[in-house]
Amino acid sequence: MTQDGFRAEDIDTSRPHPARIYDYLLGGKDNYEVDQEAAERLEAAAPEVRPGLRANRAFLQRAVRYVVDSGVRQILDIGTGLPTSPNVHEIARAAAPDVRVAYVDNDPIVAAHAGALLSASGTNSVVLADLRDPRGIVEHPDIRRIIDFDQPVALLLVAILHFLTDADEPERVVATLRDALPAGSCLVLSHATGDFADRSEAQAVYQRATASLNLRSRDRVERLFDGFELVEPGLAQVPYWRPDTPPPPGSELIGFYAGVARKTG
Repeated sequence: MTQDGFRAEDIDTSRPHPARIYDYLLGGKDNYEVDQEAAERLEAAAPEVRPGLRANRAFLQRAVRYVVDSGVRQILDIGTGLPTSPNVHEIARAAAPDVRVAYVDNDPIVAAHAGALLSASGTNSVVLADLRDPRGIVEHPDIRRIIDFDQPVALLLVAILHFLTDADEPERVVATLRDALPAGSCLVLSHATGDFADRSEAQAVYQRATASLNLRSRDRVERLFDGFELVEPGLAQVPYWRPDTPPPPGSELIGFYAGVARKTG
């Protein structure tokens, strides 16, 4: 791992950060009062947010097991956020010990907790980089040390693209990453939506945060999979993507779409 340099003052504690809000809502401790207050406002505006984030995390676990079971042995997880056990490498290696994982996030506090993500074997890396610069990610030496782009890769974009505005061109970002992947690679993606309830008040919470929340409709989320072939059941709300237990009551209100797709050419 490269020690991407940062100072304590580089960690912005004056505004909520999406990764730290997420951490708080999942019961973590790596957050600040400003994040906790934002999370409480978010939950008041969208009562399903906490079960929704848990369902999103459960989707991530099922999707990681799926791609590893399908034979992929490299994972590029962009927007990983703060450590939440089981982490992606723990999920993956429970199925196949030889999986290599590169984590990417733009929050310096993630680097401070990198030791919780790294194994002594050197088959993980954590890189500070921004999704808005996808070329910089795929060309980063610590990504290249872990990921061989001549072999299939599972690209994880889980609960991250809704923090890109339309001006950030999320379709272009995903296309740039897609074009760096060989055939046989997979895309694992989830994205917040307002299709099932008015969530304008939830969006307002993020207007004070370090990143805005940009809800997108089903057709906009489907467009992010251009160049990939969705596997069954296609694009679904997170609790309904290959559930291993019956989704709990209220799952139909959870505003997250999710899907896994394969690059065939």
